Amino acid sequence: MIVGGCDVGSATGKAVVMNDGDITSYVIIPSTTKPEVTARTVMDEALKKAGLSSLEDLGYIVGTGYGRLKVPFASENVSEITCHARGAHWLCPTVRTVVDIGGQDCKVMSINENGRVNEFVMNDRCAAGTGKFFEMMANRLECGLEGLSLLSLQSNNPATITSQCSVFAESEVVTLINEGVELVDIAAGLHNSVAGRLSSMVRKVGLIEDVALTGGCAKNEGLAKALEEKLKVSVIKLPTDPQIAGAIGAALIAKEKLGQQS
Repeated sequence: MIVGGCDVGSATGKAVVMNDGDITSYVIIPSTTKPEVTARTVMDEALKKAGLSSLEDLGYIVGTGYGRLKVPFASENVSEITCHARGAHWLCPTVRTVVDIGGQDCKVMSINENGRVNEFVMNDRCAAGTGKFFEMMANRLECGLEGLSLLSLQSNNPATITSQCSVFAESEVVTLINEGVELVDIAAGLHNSVAGRLSSMVRKVGLIEDVALTGGCAKNEGLAKALEEKLKVSVIKLPTDPQIAGAIGAALIAKEKLGQQS
């Protein structure tokens, strides 16, 4: 029973091929200006990596993500909220709170013991707290995304950044630089600012352990640390790349759907 999950996000495209519930291959690529091209490219690469020749080798495919309606070969499409919840739960069955930080939005989901969503909140009206926000700030500090995370972990005196808007937050950063504030403290302040917003979202759905991060920003150790400090709980590190959690969830749903057809 070979199935696929294709997660087309605003920043990256992810594809997972699963065989009888095990991951055979996965691929992550930068998104193009056309979601359908991103979907086709990332799925073709995942098929090749799995040793498969064509889409016909997959019994069922579920599309998800920002561009899910533009996955032309998908058997159906499913919300990324549902898929990230299922993927995170499959990777770590004890997870009950999922924080998904994508390129253009962030979501928090409360899930049950089966990986189904009980409640969720999302922020898609502002770039603050998203991958785009971290990208902007890394460019401003000229340190790169990985460097931004590493800098924040070295701080003992995080700067205070109060703006909830990414544009005004960038203005605050410029002011702090001009005032001679250490870059490590500015980086830590940025992570604390995002963690503060995320913690408020978590409390809206109700904080239940275990907590896990998914999405590309889940690889940011500085953010994970800042969120742990805000929530006063540990953040679980998923056993595989957290950026493919949505695609994993899509593939799991595809497996269920194929089983129902059979």
